[in-house]
Amino acid sequence: MTTTFRGTQRRTKAGTERPVPRWALVLAHVIPLLTLPSGLWRLGLAAGSSMGMLDDAGNPAHVHGWEVWYIVGLSLFSEAVALTAFGLVKPWGEVAPRWIPLIGGRRVHPLAAVVPATLGGLGLIAIWTYGFRDAFSGDFIPFATDAGAALMIACYAPLQLWGPALLVLTWAYYRRRTREHAGTLD
Repeated sequence: MTTTFRGTQRRTKAGTERPVPRWALVLAHVIPLLTLPSGLWRLGLAAGSSMGMLDDAGNPAHVHGWEVWYIVGLSLFSEAVALTAFGLVKPWGEVAPRWIPLIGGRRVHPLAAVVPATLGGLGLIAIWTYGFRDAFSGDFIPFATDAGAALMIACYAPLQLWGPALLVLTWAYYRRRTREHAGTLD
């Protein structure tokens, strides 16, 4: 079922101007799951577990005070940022929600989403490439056991896919939203 949108555009059943490929919908749902393991690992650290890490003196590492709130905030923030990927497949990525002051109800120019998403994807690739530079060397964070290090690496490894996945999803959004590429993604 389609309805008229501003007199000229037609909306799909999902509410977007052009159909979103199924693979793009799936990828948008996978992106927040990529950040979840690292967030849960950090929450374990904030809850008082050392998660196998050692401090400089060789004792189990623990966080206190503001560090706990920082870790919880970082985990919530990274998950919230990952959830913005839905804007590349949902109607609110094409027309700003009416409740947003000044721009509510207006059409989102494709580049207003593509430029920040592309920069974000490239930034994530840079961050996690740098963050993993020592993961498999002797210069990594000290852990009490290899199992503790393996758990941390396993929880953070999916973040390596966040940037590339966001870039692929951004490419799909751009192709779907620009007339010269419309209908070529399926």
